Amino acid sequence: MNKLIAALVAGLFATAAFAQASAPAAASAAPMAAASSAKKTTKHAHKKASKKKAAAAAAASGASE
Repeated sequence: MNKLIAALVAGLFATAAFAQASAPAAASAAPMAAASSAKKTTKHAHKKASKKKAAAAAAASGASE
């Protein structure tokens, strides 16, 4: 009976130690870095939206004065 309890406690500690171990990040990080460097996109600012925001900000600052 003591051996059974000792085996269960040892298994519990082994499980806890295995669960806290960090996963190897080098294998999964390398493909992601290659994919992100290969794909390059540029973001274009929309002029209409920025003009509307500037007009709304100017109207709000004019109304508060």
